[in-house]
Amino acid sequence: MKKIQTYENKKVLVLGLARSGEGAASLLNNLGAMVTVNDVLPMEENSDAQKLLTRGIRVIAGSHPIELMEEEFEFVVKNPGIPYNNPMLVRAQEKKIPIITEIELAYEVSEAPIIGITGTNGKTTTTTMVAKLLNANRKKGLALLSGNIGLPASSVVIEATSDDDLVMELSSFQLMGVNNFRPEIAVITNLYSAHLDYHGIREEYVSAKWKIQKKMEANNFLVINADQSELVELAKNSEATVIPFSTKRKVDGAYCLDNELFYKDECIMSVLELGIPGEHNVENALAAIVVAKLRNVNHKDIREILKQFHGVPHRMQFVAEVNGRKFYNDSKATNTLATKKALSGFCNAETILLAGGLDRGEDFTELIPCFSKLKALIVFGETAEKLKKIGIQAGIERIEVVENVEFAVSLAYDLSEFQDTILLSPANASWDQYKNFEVRGEKFMEAVRKL
Repeated sequence: MKKIQTYENKKVLVLGLARSGEGAASLLNNLGAMVTVNDVLPMEENSDAQKLLTRGIRVIAGSHPIELMEEEFEFVVKNPGIPYNNPMLVRAQEKKIPIITEIELAYEVSEAPIIGITGTNGKTTTTTMVAKLLNANRKKGLALLSGNIGLPASSVVIEATSDDDLVMELSSFQLMGVNNFRPEIAVITNLYSAHLDYHGIREEYVSAKWKIQKKMEANNFLVINADQSELVELAKNSEATVIPFSTKRKVDGAYCLDNELFYKDECIMSVLELGIPGEHNVENALAAIVVAKLRNVNHKDIREILKQFHGVPHRMQFVAEVNGRKFYNDSKATNTLATKKALSGFCNAETILLAGGLDRGEDFTELIPCFSKLKALIVFGETAEKLKKIGIQAGIERIEVVENVEFAVSLAYDLSEFQDTILLSPANASWDQYKNFEVRGEKFMEAVRKL
């Protein structure tokens, strides 16, 4: 870690805790800052705040007192989930106090080169693929996962050296707060409308994602999905060296042709050899292949790693085969696009789909074509009746409404036959019934294990 003086003896407010807030506070403390942490969760319920107190870091918990902003803070580091219209942040902007997120902080002190990966869907899978590929037969250092995928970058960066790579999954929330952040390689898997409850309009969401390349130069590489005209147009104005990938045509990068994956005219492997199904995972693999080739990973290692890669938890994760029925956990599919992509990897006539969750006002009509000929649809949660209507319009003969994911698993098994696929791909957030999509996925897997 670089020992910078930017924050030494400076008053810094860390707004919001969780993993990224704790990581940022600890890093700032190591850099000699006078840190104040403010979190809305009361101290008695706040283990992260209690932990920081034991390190001598000032913590104010239980509310966001606006009068705190009258202190002379020189920087604010905000939790990605806190919107910029929060009164504390509005006041900071009025006082012209710089507001950053912890990935900007991590970038400033990182000795390791950074590979940043963002997009609407496929971020986690692509990030994990990239790390595994870069660690194949590696002689020095490691590719270290960080960011939105698990450990905050501000924690990982402390031990990372120039022999390592920091492979970061980056959300739009995180990227909104970057100023000087410059990865050596950036990947944008795709861009669709998402998180508009936070960003307000699609243009703001796209703008946040596009900040990943804001400071990149010609010796940096920007990897984009060439099947999206919006990204192709945006890339024309980037200073970075652009390398495309495509599932539809030959490009000067990675592409799929006749069910084979290529990089610059050299065949890497067959699509059929990929360890995870679905057209979206072909896209993810192509993006990861570009990064691997930029880092000189050989074809043989790429092929072997991608053959053995069976997904990450809750993202098209193969769970088990029970009496000839294959169960897949795609609980991370919290929007219709993710569910459409998940279904593209299976034969509908042999697939029972489990879907439903938090009602955000969506009508789900775009799911009608990909619901066609599903063997059965089992729905739950707040959107159960909406999805049932969509299933009827799609002509699905067997549609059942159940209480939750656990009931859906046992019913799906009863309705299934040998060689069928039972897929949890909810097309909805989980918060109506579960704390998060991970808990929903765990409940699904527990129910499968009980079978």
